[in-house]
Amino acid sequence: MIAPVPSNEAERLAELESFRILDTPAEQVFDDITFLASQIYETPFAVMSLVDRDRQWFKSSVGLKVPETHRDLAFCAHAIWDPTEVMVVEDAAYDPRFSNNPLVIADPSIRFYAGAPLRTSKGNALGTLCVIDRVPRQLTEGDDQALRALARLVTNELQMRRAVLNLNDWLDEAVARDAA
Repeated sequence: MIAPVPSNEAERLAELESFRILDTPAEQVFDDITFLASQIYETPFAVMSLVDRDRQWFKSSVGLKVPETHRDLAFCAHAIWDPTEVMVVEDAAYDPRFSNNPLVIADPSIRFYAGAPLRTSKGNALGTLCVIDRVPRQLTEGDDQALRALARLVTNELQMRRAVLNLNDWLDEAVARDAA
């Protein structure tokens, strides 16, 4: 089942673009957080996923060899629908949204998914920090809170990164004005 598009999709995509993060090289801070998520939850896969117009792009991932998937296949495209909640799929083989998904039927054979939205200060979900397993699982309340905390770390890092980019743009413009 294809995820419904959030009602604020145009605003969400504009804010995602403002971070200038899509298609950028790996960054240690994001790789560290993704690694920690994989270790904490003992999952073979952990991903920092950003949901673009037609794709889900992985800024950082543990266990996945592909840099992106089509948005129509993305669990994370479902998870951004409610930016305030962690989306948990205990067994994707029995969830009508995902039971026919090629990522469930074939490699990587997803069964468990938990994704915490990367929610900005404006309330937009840019993507998720998610953990994925090949076996069904449950998430405890403590697990939920820890995943939310890791997602907040990602979002805070993204917002600091954007502030630096904006400051650099402002400085470049000021230098250009002074040179003119």
